[in-house]
Amino acid sequence: MKRLLLLEDDHSLGVTLNERLGKQGYQVVWSTTQSDARQQFGAGSFDLALVDISLPDGDGFEFARFVRRTSKTPFIFLTALSSAEHRLQGYEIGAAEFIPKPFHLRELLLRVERLLSAPQVLQPARVEFGGIVVNFDTLSVTHPDRSEISAAAKDLAVLRLLIDRAPAVVSRDEILKEVWQSARDESATMRGIDNSIVRIRQMLDPSDLHPKDYFIKSVRGVGYQWIATER
Repeated sequence: MKRLLLLEDDHSLGVTLNERLGKQGYQVVWSTTQSDARQQFGAGSFDLALVDISLPDGDGFEFARFVRRTSKTPFIFLTALSSAEHRLQGYEIGAAEFIPKPFHLRELLLRVERLLSAPQVLQPARVEFGGIVVNFDTLSVTHPDRSEISAAAKDLAVLRLLIDRAPAVVSRDEILKEVWQSARDESATMRGIDNSIVRIRQMLDPSDLHPKDYFIKSVRGVGYQWIATER
């Protein structure tokens, strides 16, 4: 039986979701506050978290970051806060879905079923090369001299995509589709991708000790290729 954590402070909606998800065969643990959800999360493992954003003791973004730091549990945001800015923030944190309220209950059930039935490929929380450690959970890059640089979630998402696809060249169109797939913001352009690559290069080599293409090779007219692991 799949175990779900429902973080929803609206009593009427919480009752409905608790009942319907239960009828679908899921074991549901319902919390109305972030503090209680953290306690429940610490007491046992979950297959999925359904998270409201507006909460009486903080917001769902805080809780989602807690989930990412402490587990591999996927999460879905259920919220009336559905502006492009909120969606972007949610996906940058790592949301599997961002479902605006009001939503059709059947649609939610289908999305939950699809997410839980998909094979889960666990990506490493960190990668290391040449003494550099990239930690995707803490959004940081640590250098051999132990200096640490904070990184933007979207830049690390681009880096992870390049590493996962290596040694293949990843086109700008692919990067836009995979990383900016649900984020309709001003950076969702080819120029935004190029700017992200510039930031990643600076993050990996802040002292400019190596040629520009030392970690990431630019393939003219196509995209980018991760080559650091070949060294």
